[in-house]
Amino acid sequence: MKAAIRRSYGSPKTISVEEVTKPVPKDSELLIRVHATTVNRTDCANLTAKPFIMRFLLGFFKPRKIILGTDFAGEVVGVGKDVTSFHVNEQVFGFTDMGLESQAEYMVITPKDNILTIPTGIDYQQAAASLEGAHYAYTFTNKTSIQPGNRILINGATGAIGSALLQFCSTYNVHITATCDTKNIALIQSLGADKIIDYTREDFTQDEEKYDFIFDAVGKSTFGKCKPLLKKGGTYISSELGPYSQNVFFSIFHFTTGDKKVVFPIPYSLSQTLPYIKSLLEKGKFNPVIDREYSLEDISEAYAYVISGRKTGNVVINL
Repeated sequence: MKAAIRRSYGSPKTISVEEVTKPVPKDSELLIRVHATTVNRTDCANLTAKPFIMRFLLGFFKPRKIILGTDFAGEVVGVGKDVTSFHVNEQVFGFTDMGLESQAEYMVITPKDNILTIPTGIDYQQAAASLEGAHYAYTFTNKTSIQPGNRILINGATGAIGSALLQFCSTYNVHITATCDTKNIALIQSLGADKIIDYTREDFTQDEEKYDFIFDAVGKSTFGKCKPLLKKGGTYISSELGPYSQNVFFSIFHFTTGDKKVVFPIPYSLSQTLPYIKSLLEKGKFNPVIDREYSLEDISEAYAYVISGRKTGNVVINL
């Protein structure tokens, strides 16, 4: 089978598409024929081992897993004798941030909380695109106590996290301000934004409105810059650590942030996030945004595009 391989940490140039042995499922595993996967921010961190802490999780000097990929949508083609929860021919999708070796024609997985059946009416591309960003977006909404009528600002509403987060927040009957570039204004309006700030033309931190929550889905701002926009008791959450890991510090030592607070979004268990995502897909309340689709042979190009920071929503790899 063909697979996206990297044997050392580095740039997209380190990736090669090679013929490798098709995996054989153990008694506790499923064999999946992968139809679609994505290249996402987690994949890029796994490729480059940046931030450096990734090396402690993936392998310090070189990656323990040489096949890339954290998410997938595909078909069950083999079932280990101890597996009773899935069957051959079922359409499934799943995610694990430490890697599933899913950027390959076939993969094996031990079914736990990391895999579900794909809802009726959702194709493989949509299913694959609904996972990684939405998994992290769920954390933003559930680490807070959003109430109807709250005012929320989402910085970076066009990324995989931001576009999912915008749709999740829309289910709460709140007023949402979202930042995006000029070309994506219509898209962000269609996803539920009440007010849009075009970041190519104005600085959202100069906005005169006050917000109950500011969600920085791209991690390109700071609590200090956003603090004046927060109401008393308001909350700031960023998808990144912040300069010198300040967001972790502020979230622990609340007395340093005055009458406003920082929450660090440690992700919830997949046992919570994946069923939530599936439920919204089934109800038609979540439509993952897909920017581009690539073949497996062009996966290095896909990684380069994602790392450039120019993508909107998700980048899908078709197998």
